Amino acid sequence: MEASNIRNAKSTKLAKSTKLAKSAKPAKSGSLEGRKLYIPRMSVEGSTAFAAAFRAYGVDGQLVPEADAKSLEMARQYTIGEECFPEIVTLGAFLKVVEDREFDPDKTAFLLPTANGPCRFGQYRQVMQEVLSQKGLDDVMVISPTSANSYEGMGEYAGELSRLAGWALVCADAIRKLLLQTRPYETNAGDTDGVHAESLDAVSSVIERSDIDLKTKFPKMVEVMEQITGRFSAIPADYSKDKPLVGVIGEIYCRLDNFANSSLIRRIERFGGEAWLAPITEWFWYTNFMHKHDLKLAGRKFSGEMLGVIIKNKFQLNDEHKLLVPTHARFEGYDEPESIAKLLEPAKPYLPYWGSLGEMVLNVGGSIHMYEAGADGIVDISPFTCMNGIISEAVYPKVSEDHGNMPIRIFYFDGTEGDYDRDVEIFLELASTYKRRKKKTRRYPAHFPS
Repeated sequence: MEASNIRNAKSTKLAKSTKLAKSAKPAKSGSLEGRKLYIPRMSVEGSTAFAAAFRAYGVDGQLVPEADAKSLEMARQYTIGEECFPEIVTLGAFLKVVEDREFDPDKTAFLLPTANGPCRFGQYRQVMQEVLSQKGLDDVMVISPTSANSYEGMGEYAGELSRLAGWALVCADAIRKLLLQTRPYETNAGDTDGVHAESLDAVSSVIERSDIDLKTKFPKMVEVMEQITGRFSAIPADYSKDKPLVGVIGEIYCRLDNFANSSLIRRIERFGGEAWLAPITEWFWYTNFMHKHDLKLAGRKFSGEMLGVIIKNKFQLNDEHKLLVPTHARFEGYDEPESIAKLLEPAKPYLPYWGSLGEMVLNVGGSIHMYEAGADGIVDISPFTCMNGIISEAVYPKVSEDHGNMPIRIFYFDGTEGDYDRDVEIFLELASTYKRRKKKTRRYPAHFPS
């Protein structure tokens, strides 16, 4: 094709893309009853547990199929290359559902949350709705709760479901953390992945129960978390202190989805490192925090809505603490900040939360928190052209300089395969060198030899 024709084709596609909000029909509303609700794979742990929470209330929550090269190709037929990579991954996974021979638009719904701030996450719903319209599938329901109200907008399924979903995500984060702190040290390859799968099934089987109320369900979830922690502790492993600990932060979808980040965490493990991955729940504590901040700016510091946010946050933190009691000894030295405010505080000199919105603030605060905990390096996983990643990358050299020249490296992903093995190996050499000279001592849990 001649260059002028290529430009014209791209211009036409771009023109169509810029009209998404106008051309897409409103999302179909109504009840989820009788529909299968597909949930994006923002971590297999979180999405599995979240889907189970919906099933507890009679909604058939299911994970979307795993993304692959074919689903990416399907998504790129409807995108122009300027979209966020997680958007393309998510769209492709949803299109896999649409292409399934058993697909029924009247019995299908997609969960696609949205958010304010600089992230292109806010565009996902419009793009999905436009694609469905182009395919004549306006009967498919798209559910889009927003970060503006801390994701309260679940309609008839708010309230109890919101609280149960919070428990589900806390447990999911804990199971992922147990996986990542055990797998690098396992004696028999595959043992930890096996226990991980069994643990997800165990916690989901409790979450999805519809025959018991929340008051009865909560202690059962604490009990199953105690059993899960015991299973991971029983895995034969050689815990040596020579592995560098690599903190992993970045864009929330990309860092949590193995396909989106080309299995970067497994590469870190393969080259001798241990990964400490930032939890998905930090985003929900952050949206609660910013909800309160926005109410103050609007002159509603003393309002019913503010009181509701404060009470909800207090209950969520209390629930999280109780659910994680069985893991406390195992997570010693891997402690998350006591509050989101304590994660945002050290980021202020670089990216103050009231002027910088979204993951960039969490990335910088998370880097410093992991430095203080004795991490040997920080890896930021972000989509190519991500504004949060670009801004974070701009301040990382100063963050590193101010914190013992700890190595910080950003990895960008766009679906093309780079030489990640080489880059990870080089980074781990830097982390190992820093480990030998650092001044911050890492605190090891009891299962490491003294």
